[in-house]
Amino acid sequence: MRRLRALLSGVATAALATAGLAAFAAQQASGASADAAALSNRWYAAAPYLMPHDNNPPDAGAIMDATGLKAFQLAFILAPNGGGCSPTWDGTSPVSSDTAVASVISAIRAKGGDVSVSIGGYGGTKLGQTCSDAASTAAAYQQVITKYQLKAIDFDLEEPEYENTAAIAREIGAAKILQQNNPGLYVSVTTAATADGTGWFGKQMLNEAKAQGFTPNNFSIMPFDGGFNGAAAQTSALTNFNAILRTTFGWDEATAYAHEGFSGMNGRSDTGEYFTQADFQTVLDFATGHHMDRFTFWSLNRDRQCTPPDNNGKTSGTCSSVAQADWDFAKYSVRFAGVTPPTTTPPTTPPPTGGCTAAAWSAGAVYTGGNTVSYGGHTWKAKWWTQNETPGSTGEWGVWQDLGPC
Repeated sequence: MRRLRALLSGVATAALATAGLAAFAAQQASGASADAAALSNRWYAAAPYLMPHDNNPPDAGAIMDATGLKAFQLAFILAPNGGGCSPTWDGTSPVSSDTAVASVISAIRAKGGDVSVSIGGYGGTKLGQTCSDAASTAAAYQQVITKYQLKAIDFDLEEPEYENTAAIAREIGAAKILQQNNPGLYVSVTTAATADGTGWFGKQMLNEAKAQGFTPNNFSIMPFDGGFNGAAAQTSALTNFNAILRTTFGWDEATAYAHEGFSGMNGRSDTGEYFTQADFQTVLDFATGHHMDRFTFWSLNRDRQCTPPDNNGKTSGTCSSVAQADWDFAKYSVRFAGVTPPTTTPPTTPPPTGGCTAAAWSAGAVYTGGNTVSYGGHTWKAKWWTQNETPGSTGEWGVWQDLGPC
């Protein structure tokens, strides 16, 4: 992803996203483990990216409190800037001696959330480039999994690494080893997008995965920084990428969508494209409507309004350059995670009078996409998971579709 790493590499900050270092130190001293929360895979699939070291990191706990977000995609694990096959944060902070990011993770877990960790990103030297083979690459990433007790990991394979066939083979091989050695590990693979879905190097990566017999939870594309403006261009690319997955792996359309993900960029992209809240809603509807596996974005560091709101027509790593309230875009990740609800059956109620055959809407019931209710003399159908949202109210999301008078 062109995540302003080159553009804003000097915007590092010593302040991390949350307090909690003292709590983490006490926990370590007592020998207690910071066990990951038991989140569903849907939360890891919805986790937005957060840089805990750079770009004025926000307080993860405050975002959780404001939005209900439970999962974060922490970025990025790279090779040491001086070379070698050991994991670091951003090429500078060794994972082996880290306490700062660990304190962020500890604070998130203390509030019932969890994290995934992202490998790679745009720019920098990747471990797939410096380690000698897939086994040593996997061993480096296993240090990260073990250190932070991870239940999810993201391979962000893009420039310049994905142009190196040997490096990509090592990354894919490492992902397969980690998947085998860590049962239940949620693995996403993220790569660049084109209008046709993904380019030559993205297709080469998919072919490498096929050759190695590796299937992650999803392959995600990033439809931004490539001539995309708005949701229509993004959903078109997702449709085309689905065709590529079908051709590569021999999947049918539904299976391909079940292994497909979206990774967007909120606000103004590096190349001057714009993606508003309305665009996110359109792509969210597409993703949920096609039962896609992942919906995420770059980044929470940018999920707040600039001053002035348009940032004088510039892209920032610390704000979105569009008019918004804090954490507007995070709410779409929360909504995506909520599409797969707890298994709850709406209570059975007698059919209401007045010709309506669907059960009466109940404020305490949990409804899933496709459930119908009657309310106000009309029949309503839920578009996704919902509870205590009155049919006919516009609300924040417009979950109920009016099917007309009974």
